[in-house]
Amino acid sequence: MEFSFPDIDGPVAQRGIGVIAPFDLALERELWRWAPLEVSLHLARTPYEPVPVSLAMAELVSNPLHLTAATHDVLHVEPEVVAYLCTSGSFINGLAYERSLRETICLAGAPDAVTTSGALVEAIKHLNITRMSVITPYDEILTGKLHDFLDEAGCATIRSDHLGLGGGIWKVNYRTIAERILGADDPRSEAIFVSCTNLPTYDVIEPLEQALGKPVLTANQLTMWACLGRMKLPMMGPGKWLINVF
Repeated sequence: MEFSFPDIDGPVAQRGIGVIAPFDLALERELWRWAPLEVSLHLARTPYEPVPVSLAMAELVSNPLHLTAATHDVLHVEPEVVAYLCTSGSFINGLAYERSLRETICLAGAPDAVTTSGALVEAIKHLNITRMSVITPYDEILTGKLHDFLDEAGCATIRSDHLGLGGGIWKVNYRTIAERILGADDPRSEAIFVSCTNLPTYDVIEPLEQALGKPVLTANQLTMWACLGRMKLPMMGPGKWLINVF
């Protein structure tokens, strides 16, 4: 039997993003939806910690020793950038700490580094945002740390809402998320930020942006946008205000 191979050189050459995720991440599939065809995501997780989602957990999953080990775990496949995919872990101690997390990842051998909260700051500057509403799945204490981080970055929190969840964040349905986003909107807010990389948001972004007429920025979206920007690649999926300029 003769077989004729297609006249292609495939598969498409892959370009990698290393992703360091907290142990409880359940939304890997959402990340892939923002990635162009030629991009692969290579995930490593921080060690399991028997604590609820809280300030204590954010401190544990942002331990520099864990980030160093996780960076080493993904380096063999030669990612072009390594992302620390955790909003709370990268905002809890302010801008200097966020910067130190990126430095830790680069010192471990990554060619470039991104954190979710660092990507938020980049988006704020990119869009010239000075007033924002925020939604979080956290408790009041951890949500307050986000307000402090935004204030240090020069962005005032106009209105805020939090779900007070200690776990199972990925189980929140789109209706609840959309209702909370709509409820947090304020005419003075130039954008709405939805925190937490474990909170599903992909399919609500575009219709809510159309309804509100302003950016709806989410944790996974911003992380992918910042990584792809460093790779000089466009972001797929929703986020019409976030256009990478090369």
